[in-house]
Amino acid sequence: MALEKYKTRRNFSKTKEPEPEPAKKNLWRFVVQKHDASHLHYDFRLELPEDIVTGDIVLKSWAVPKGVPKKAGVRHLAVAVEDHPVDYIDFEGVIPKGEYGAGRVKIFDKGKFQIVNIGERSITFNLQGKKLKGDYVLLNLKDKNWLIFKSKR
Repeated sequence: MALEKYKTRRNFSKTKEPEPEPAKKNLWRFVVQKHDASHLHYDFRLELPEDIVTGDIVLKSWAVPKGVPKKAGVRHLAVAVEDHPVDYIDFEGVIPKGEYGAGRVKIFDKGKFQIVNIGERSITFNLQGKKLKGDYVLLNLKDKNWLIFKSKR
């Protein structure tokens, strides 16, 4: 189960983060959360199937140190992290000191998205948020390292 890693890193008696429950219905949502942890970064999350067989939906997640670019042609590193439960899409608050990811989490942007294309090492999608709009690409470089950028088309 994709949410096992998420579950093992958290003590739910100490943090208000949502407990892991995979969803069964994809609403095609995304969220970007500003996460002021040991280093300020942004977490980019797409609501996608964890497993095509089970139909479980999770938030596929990437840590983006410099944030999701708003301008075409700007490329930022996006590091794949553990899947998160769909309920995390609304999470804002403080993760307590001593807990994994300790620090303040605030929603930067959220909205809907549409898949444009899924390639062998890339995902192209259209974001329809309040701040982020247009076609974006996640390009897998190697292992957990991806690039995220706004498409020029």
